[in-house]
Amino acid sequence: TTINQTLTLVNPLLGGQVSYLIFAEADGCLGAPQVVVVNVNPIPNVVQPANMVFCNGVPTNAISFTGSVSGTTYTWTNSNPAIGLPANGSGNIAPFNAVNATNTPVSATITVTPTAAGCPGAPKTFTITINPTPGLIQPANQALCNNVTTNSIAFIGTMGGTTYAWANNNTSIGLPASGSGNIAAFLAINTTNVAEVAAITVTPSAMGCAGLPQSFTITVNPT
Repeated sequence: TTINQTLTLVNPLLGGQVSYLIFAEADGCLGAPQVVVVNVNPIPNVVQPANMVFCNGVPTNAISFTGSVSGTTYTWTNSNPAIGLPANGSGNIAPFNAVNATNTPVSATITVTPTAAGCPGAPKTFTITINPTPGLIQPANQALCNNVTTNSIAFIGTMGGTTYAWANNNTSIGLPASGSGNIAAFLAINTTNVAEVAAITVTPSAMGCAGLPQSFTITVNPT
């Protein structure tokens, strides 16, 4: 048997066909040719997903996988289900509630494998990092007399690098309506005959994530 090969199209990334012309030969005579077509399936791929960072307790974005081969399906594994995402799945990743019960960032490595027409492609990996929720130790209330200097107020958080923004609902006591960082000592003011009370609300932030606000009062009694 003599086989003559005719290459129609072959590309391991795009797929295609290889056509063979097969002739039967006996005693120097060729029989009618037969055509055998071999289909070559393409190798699927997945576009590299970007690494992602979310805050604890916040719904994540949906993660959609794409590739250049039509009909590709995707399976994925997750190295750290503690972030709120299952250990494995298929298709795109739907939004989920990010979880981090610690005081430091936690990360998971997601590995995605594309498959098309029974052929697997090269896996790609990316990370999902969940930053913790910063905490604030409850500040103590203060009560002072008119025309007396207050104590400075230093905020203490549960993790390093925390910043603090505060708001004051009663500026008549001598404290501005808002500020950031610790509250320096200031001269308490009360020009009335009754106690003036200001509620101070403090919000901690760290790594782009806001914590739960805490409130305390500064009471300035009249002279």
